[in-house]
Amino acid sequence: MTGQTIKKPAEALLLDFGSVVTLTMFETHRMSEKSLGLPEGSLTWMGPFDPEQDELWSAMQRDEMTERDYWLARTKEVGKLLGEDWTEMSQFVRRARGKNPHEIIRPETPMLIDAVKKAGKKLAILSNELDLFFGKDLREQLEFLKDFDVITDATYTRILKPKPEAYQLCLDELGLNPEDCVFIDDQMRNVKGGNAVGIQALHLDVFNPQDVFNEALKRLGIDLRFSNPGNPILSKLDGECV
Repeated sequence: MTGQTIKKPAEALLLDFGSVVTLTMFETHRMSEKSLGLPEGSLTWMGPFDPEQDELWSAMQRDEMTERDYWLARTKEVGKLLGEDWTEMSQFVRRARGKNPHEIIRPETPMLIDAVKKAGKKLAILSNELDLFFGKDLREQLEFLKDFDVITDATYTRILKPKPEAYQLCLDELGLNPEDCVFIDDQMRNVKGGNAVGIQALHLDVFNPQDVFNEALKRLGIDLRFSNPGNPILSKLDGECV
């Protein structure tokens, strides 16, 4: 995780959507295979969980291809397994995750959102492809998104992180200065982009996501912390569960 020195509690939490609010596509391969009617083990690419065996992911991390291009390639591969010609990531996500989208949400997410709202802080989504990848219909099934003050989605703005303008659009809608905001993203390039404009940007480690959520709570001045990965518990600093 990276970020600036803490001076005062931040006023808002900005979240990337895919892999931050949701589990990664890699973590839900078995669920996807079941939904798609594919034999177990059909989906073998594991991105950050096994980058040496996922050459496309490694190429994306080397900036040899964009994240959108990575997922479009995977979308086409999965479509071919089904004998279909898929040309949009949303086709993959809707078929693989659309039956019960709540199953793909990180277990910490609802508790984190509730804690931030109860503390009187603002919430925002800052995504490069929320509706492009997930589709408006799937998004509208997620009731907790109504708790967000701002959703900035490059599906519509067409300004992608890590361009400075992407962060500024979200800040302008929130009406806050960059130093008053904490931002979480799973892609380091986007974390660096956030820090470059003065946001307290933090990197989500897919192996230990609770670490970044706890750091965000700390920077927001909220005296709650997550524990028990896999079956998360949110407790006060004195150990009392909430």
